[in-house]
Amino acid sequence: MAVAFSQNVRSAFITRGVAGGFVGEHDRETRMPLPDHISARHENLSPLTDGMIAFDQGAAHQVDPVVAAAILAFGFVYIHPFEDGNGRLHRYLIHHVLAERGFNPPGVVFPVAAAIFERIDEYRTVLESYSTRLLPLIAWEPTEKFNVSVLNDTGDFYRFFDATPHAEFLYSCVQKTIEKDLPSETAFLRNYDAFRGQVEDIVDMPERTIDLLFRFLQQNGGKLSRRARENEFRALSDDEAARIERIYDETFGSGE
Repeated sequence: MAVAFSQNVRSAFITRGVAGGFVGEHDRETRMPLPDHISARHENLSPLTDGMIAFDQGAAHQVDPVVAAAILAFGFVYIHPFEDGNGRLHRYLIHHVLAERGFNPPGVVFPVAAAIFERIDEYRTVLESYSTRLLPLIAWEPTEKFNVSVLNDTGDFYRFFDATPHAEFLYSCVQKTIEKDLPSETAFLRNYDAFRGQVEDIVDMPERTIDLLFRFLQQNGGKLSRRARENEFRALSDDEAARIERIYDETFGSGE
């Protein structure tokens, strides 16, 4: 992780090399910045990310993988080193750290981001648990280009933060992923394989056509619409269509 992360971060510093950054909006009339969160000063980006890399290579291996992922991922998003894409990289770090620490089997994507998006309001509350307390401590002024220029030394604000609520939130998302999302996804895949196999016993269809057939059934309560029967699946006989609809109902139920 460390080499690739370091190279990617430093290459993107070009866009933040001489400017500050913030998360928020601009006043509609004056265009003055209205920050919800202010990024680390550009002078601090290299030492802060070096600190993240040092933590990843050292102390992170002495703590639980979920705690390490929370510290690195949320620490990164608070530093906010890129002009764009910080949120996506933040979520990538969660997945990457968990995978690197052997939290999930090799080659298996642990879909914790889905649980995060389902609880997006709680996620924002966790982010704001620190950023709202940090904002009043940062002295700043607007620039000519309606950005922010930080006036005081803020490096330690990003170097040290209480990640307890962040780790607790991530633990809850991991728990939901393990107890609900993965079993649900596994059951769906098994049912889909059974559906596909039984359809292939009736008619010879390419896999992409079976996938289209499934989506039509899913969107229409387990029934093929007249439009689908007259177009994409006009080759099906009435008996074949009825048998396929019955297979879908037996495999997924009318509520799927």
